[in-house]
Order: sequence, then structure tokens, then C-alpha cells
Amino acid sequence: MIVIQPVLEIYAPDGFDLWPVAEIEPFGFLPLSGGLSPAEVGTAVMRIAECNDIDPDGDRPPRPADALGSFLHGLLTFDDLFAAGGLRVTDDSTGVAFLPGCCDGLEDWRDWHQLVDDGSCLSFGHEPVSPLAERFGGTVRLTVNAEQSDSPVIELSVTELHHLLAGAERDLAAFLVLAADWASTHLPGHCAPVTAALARVLDLPAPDVPAQP
Repeated sequence: MIVIQPVLEIYAPDGFDLWPVAEIEPFGFLPLSGGLSPAEVGTAVMRIAECNDIDPDGDRPPRPADALGSFLHGLLTFDDLFAAGGLRVTDDSTGVAFLPGCCDGLEDWRDWHQLVDDGSCLSFGHEPVSPLAERFGGTVRLTVNAEQSDSPVIELSVTELHHLLAGAERDLAAFLVLAADWASTHLPGHCAPVTAALARVLDLPAPDVPAQP
């Protein structure tokens, strides 16, 4: 069976203490779905905010003085947000995994529809590891590393990929609902803007924000 999961690339929290996070293997991938624990949601929000934690320039306002406001500043003020990761494709029958590359980002997950709709080739990285997705008629071939002539590949039909992408979108939407609820508890003063920012980086409509007590 072939599975597609939206994933975030995770680094070690390294003493992060602004809210609870889970103990996750560094340099691994955290799949996003509606089944995450509160600590795992906290890890995901931390990682997305961290990806955009860059000093302000241009027309962006200066960082707030408080630690929480400072850490969330990039997430809440950048027009173009980034989230390290992408879509992970796994063939359970062979054990082959097609992983996001160095030029990939979860914010670009809808680019996969270009492969389905018009056959556009998608390259997700460069040497030494270059994941490559190509369409040949009704078949999609995912090459784990195009730099290697004997690279493992995953092949599936365009129809199957279409259904799997729909499932990945449902996972992202379910995570976003979970994250909105999490933010209402852990970031009550920033719940609405954080939820809106997460929706933008995942390219999904923002869910309703839970009412504050």
C-alpha cells in the first residue's frame, strides 16, 4: 500500500520552554493529522514559527520585547511563510520512502496537483539528494534520488495519486482544526492570528477559532 503524509522536518527543541513540546527524534519528520497529542501539536507550531523566526527588515515592524511575542513575530508578520517539510510518500510493500528534499516546503504541497493535472515535473532538491516526481501518461514515478542511476522508485497511477492528495489535504485540515483548539489553550492572546498564519502556510481556509472563556 502507498501512503502520503504531510510532514514537518523536526530539529531538537534545544531548551524551548514557551509552551509544552513533545520529545521527537531530531532530524526526523512529524506527520501532521488530527490525531496528534497536544504536545505534538505544540512541537509542530514551534517548528513552523521557528522556520519564520528571522529578524525583521523592510516594512515589517520591530520585534516585541517579550520572548513569546518575539518568537511568534515572523510567523505573524511575514507575507510568505515557510515550513520545512513537504509530502512523504511511502510504499509499504517495498519499504521505499520518497522524502521531502532540501528545496521542498510544506507550504508548496499543492504543487503536486500540477503533476496530476498537467504532468509538470517536480524537483524537490539538488545533489547529493534530488527527489524527483515525473508523470508518464497515466503513471507517476517518484525517484528517491535522481543523482543515482539505480535509485529506488515508487510508481503509482495518476488516479491513485489524486486520491492520496485528497487524503493529505484532509490530514492538513484536521491538523489545522486541532491547532486552533490548541492555540486557544496555550496561546490565548495570539490564538486568532496564529491560527490564520498556520492556515496561510498550509494554504487552507482558516477554521473557526474557539471562543475564549
